[in-house]
Amino acid sequence: MSETLAYLACVLGFAGFSAKLLEAGRDQPVKRLWYLSGFGICIALGITVGTAALDAMMGQAPWYAQFATFAGDAFKIGAIGFVVAFARSMRLGDGAKLGWHAVVTWLALLAEAVLFVLASPVRSGEYTVATAAGRPYYFLYELVFIVYGVPSLILLAVVFARFAARARGGPLRLGLWLIVAGVVAAVAWTLWDLDDLRMVAQTGRVDATDDLPSAALGATCVVLAVAGATLSAWGPSLAAPVRWLRAYRGYRRIEPLWTVLRDAVPGIALDPARGLGGVEFALYRRVIEIRDGHLALRPYFDPDLPARVEALARRAGVPDGDVVATTEAAALAAALVASEAGHRYQPDDADGPAGEPVDADVLAEAAWLVRVARAWRHSAVVHQIRGEAQRELGVSA
Repeated sequence: MSETLAYLACVLGFAGFSAKLLEAGRDQPVKRLWYLSGFGICIALGITVGTAALDAMMGQAPWYAQFATFAGDAFKIGAIGFVVAFARSMRLGDGAKLGWHAVVTWLALLAEAVLFVLASPVRSGEYTVATAAGRPYYFLYELVFIVYGVPSLILLAVVFARFAARARGGPLRLGLWLIVAGVVAAVAWTLWDLDDLRMVAQTGRVDATDDLPSAALGATCVVLAVAGATLSAWGPSLAAPVRWLRAYRGYRRIEPLWTVLRDAVPGIALDPARGLGGVEFALYRRVIEIRDGHLALRPYFDPDLPARVEALARRAGVPDGDVVATTEAAALAAALVASEAGHRYQPDDADGPAGEPVDADVLAEAAWLVRVARAWRHSAVVHQIRGEAQRELGVSA
């Protein structure tokens, strides 16, 4: 299983970032593309080195068995260095110098090389083992990787999170948040080396290849990073299903509101027109029917009620963002009771109560009606106003 995850991450690393390079090559600075390609190559090689299949391919070559662990860690450090340089060039421009992190990366690589030579670990079956004399150096070797990797990745996550927070909604913002999630997975992947640190301290040996949790974290890191970096290429193909899902959810969630209005004003129901337009058209039709029902009930809305409901909602601790939706739901509940009792508050051409202003968009209107429907079903304030109206007008519950 861990081998499969490692190969998946390797293939995605090469394929995904190759696709990104081809896509960005037309309009991205050359240096930035080098950083991106360096990251993709290093992360893929860092995952591949040390796998059982590569061990078998190398035929237990002494030089490979001795240095595979160091090579894998060095590639991972290189990947971190490249992606931090990429983020820095995105933030400061392609002409920006590499900065202090490049120096820290080279120092970490140098320290890792020196400590690995001093530790002189050897391959013994499925483990890499350090002698008693080399164990302190091997412990420091593992510690340097964690001390370098975790702060660097946290810094990277903060930088990309700032980019994501400032980006406009859509594929760009979603892609940046996917990259942030990938970096967070990389932090967890790096912290998993604490287990190696414990094993070195206790036994002087570590697993020569990644175990299942490490491989899973590595694959998760690469999948999320590749998905975020290439979202602009494949994201548009998801637009239609995402739009359908949003429309379907809205259609189902405003159903309670539509049902009571249809029962009170049967004439609002339009021709079902089955098979035409799909769920988005059905949502559009349902929104129109709800608003038609609202208009048909205009004479039954008490014009003095909204102010009283708003004050009651605030006293009841309703969040500010839900007060207007609660007020509209309560006014509608009272109007339905008045309609049942035949009690009119206003002439037929009176204006209905003003609701929350929303964009002239079906999904925006549906989102607002979802909030009203939620208040209709769950708000104690709405339940109280409905009960008061029933008692006042002599309508049974």
